[in-house]
Amino acid sequence: MSDLSPAAPPRRNWLEQLEIDLRLLGMIGAFALVCLCFWIVTDGRFLSARNIFNLTIQTVSVAIMATGMVFVIVCRHIDLSVGAILALASAMMGMMQARWLADVLGLGNPLIAPLTMVTGLAVGTAIGALNGWLVGYQRIPAFIVTLGGLLIWRYVGWYLTAGQTIAPLDQTFLLFGGAEGTLGVTASWIVGGLASLAALWVILSGRRRKQAHGFPVRPIWAEGAVMALVVALIMGFVAILNSYEVPQAKLKRIFEARGEAMPEGFTAGYGLPISVLILIMVAVAMTVIASRTRFGRYIFATGGNPDAAELSGINTRLLTVKIFALMGFLCGLSAIIAQARLQSHPNDIGTLDELRVIAAAVIGGTALSGGIGTIYGAILGALIMQSLQSGMAMVGADAPLQNIVVGVVLVFAVWIDIQYRRRLGMR
Repeated sequence: MSDLSPAAPPRRNWLEQLEIDLRLLGMIGAFALVCLCFWIVTDGRFLSARNIFNLTIQTVSVAIMATGMVFVIVCRHIDLSVGAILALASAMMGMMQARWLADVLGLGNPLIAPLTMVTGLAVGTAIGALNGWLVGYQRIPAFIVTLGGLLIWRYVGWYLTAGQTIAPLDQTFLLFGGAEGTLGVTASWIVGGLASLAALWVILSGRRRKQAHGFPVRPIWAEGAVMALVVALIMGFVAILNSYEVPQAKLKRIFEARGEAMPEGFTAGYGLPISVLILIMVAVAMTVIASRTRFGRYIFATGGNPDAAELSGINTRLLTVKIFALMGFLCGLSAIIAQARLQSHPNDIGTLDELRVIAAAVIGGTALSGGIGTIYGAILGALIMQSLQSGMAMVGADAPLQNIVVGVVLVFAVWIDIQYRRRLGMR
């Protein structure tokens, strides 16, 4: 009589029990290796609190656009116009602050910053929607539409500003750029604690959902290890940013502006930049859209098989408009952060950002064939690229060499991704 009892499940090693994405683990390992190499050749300066602070604020604008590029590429499109859209949105916002609104409302008016930001977001969204309409309803290939946009929008901005650098900017607006706008030490600890609690809640609620539907879950020790690692990363990041102290000369100017004398021995840390907080909120929102909404499911279904998605009732044309409009909105948001960080509108703002954004998404695991991509991967890809550029700048490498290295890394990352998918039997 044959034994009909179910076979025992295969034993899993500790790495499988942790259920960690091996590709993500490889990216983290590559990032750690890059940091270690530059830490050695720069005598520890690369991993100083100051450089980590600067690295994070330099990564934000490209990382925000990379989250939108994930959706574009997942749907088997491409957007080469993101840098030009950023430049035009920046030109509009520069003129709003330094010319138009300043003449009407007066310098320093509290309405200038919000009206300027709404204008930048509206310009980006409108251009993105136009791109999506041309691609989705007029059936013009996205490569051609956005290549035309790359050539058009930056020079529309150039004519708008008459080729001039636009400054000064509104002081409230500058808070969104980095060092001028941070939460401070106490508020940063509070945000870090709330973020840790939110991360723990997400992990535990995901475990409960799996148990409710009868899916296997991690062992208790593995769940605890993942939670401890996540909390350690969040609070460690906050601790590093808090340890970067505001220069004494700047503190003295702040106290003098208040009409006060700075206490002897007074120090203050920068803490979490507002721009980084915006990136975190964008990452959370885009992850929720990708994994928890009908819009996100339609995006991945369309990218996996466009014909089947259309036959199943998905309005792929309207979906294309929405995706490109979202990409344009994120370009406008990145324009706010990039312009505030530079404290002016230079005519070369956003130059080559389209290549950096696409590279960040692809290095982060977004498949150019469509259907596959993650938000956290794109952000990590942007951080790896910025780390390479920052590290090479610190050791004295010139700009051409930096671009050569980034290009090599991009091709190598795609090759690694192809080999990885082949081993897993994926297309």
